[in-house]
Amino acid sequence: MSDSTQYQPPAAWTWVREDESRFANINRPIAGATHDKELPVGKHPLQLYSLGTPNGVKVTMLLEELLAIGHQGAEYDAWLINIGAGDQFSSGFVDINPNSKIPALVDHSTPAPTRVFESGAIMLYLAEKFDAFVPNQEPGRAECLSWLFWQIGSAPYLGGGFGHFYAYAPEKWEYPINRFAMEIKRQLDVLNQTLSERQFLCGDEYNIADMAVYSWYGQLVLTGLYESKEFLQVESYTHVLRWANEIHARSAVQRGRKVNRVSKSGVAERHDASDLDALN
Repeated sequence: MSDSTQYQPPAAWTWVREDESRFANINRPIAGATHDKELPVGKHPLQLYSLGTPNGVKVTMLLEELLAIGHQGAEYDAWLINIGAGDQFSSGFVDINPNSKIPALVDHSTPAPTRVFESGAIMLYLAEKFDAFVPNQEPGRAECLSWLFWQIGSAPYLGGGFGHFYAYAPEKWEYPINRFAMEIKRQLDVLNQTLSERQFLCGDEYNIADMAVYSWYGQLVLTGLYESKEFLQVESYTHVLRWANEIHARSAVQRGRKVNRVSKSGVAERHDASDLDALN
């Protein structure tokens, strides 16, 4: 590979396949399906197609929280989408998410099936559908949506930026790692200062903003996404740690974190509460 400092961009970019990247077999500059395959449909109205990444976890956390407070209509089937194998490029998945990213949801309880893609949109859709975990009145609603969309805008820096160059890039380059580390630490400081004055992001009430931000930044400071806890000195963000631990201890959160995970502590698919009960 050539020295990145000597790279001169051509007049027009062309796609050069690289075999060195962990995601080289699925990264491509075009959209659309690569193969025909229908998605399975289970017995519940809500059908989730996802993976236990931070973006997937935020939705399963919310579904489990809804079930925990008695919304039986939130029962769901969760089907594993193996992004490493390219499942997100199947014709069935592209039909419900033309962007080929997890998670994606289909609600069969509506007169015609309703597709919802993008994790933030799914969370807001479910919160409004069940009238839970999202404030109905201002200024609380605006505060909740502001933090929800803050997370949507911030996660690419943590995942696509810092995570890529720190953990996945075939070579370690100082400039992009420093650039994204600086931004992630700034974002952690935003959270830390806010949570120094509030129990949760919007005040005293736990809502979808906390779930969305926890899925990325809470897990970062507690479980160490990209094995970066020491590098980012996460222990210095004491208010973020306090908030993250409080959310981490919730039973519904623990259940949601186990869904669509191929591991001894998780379930690849979830079709009933007993699937998770069996893990305990």
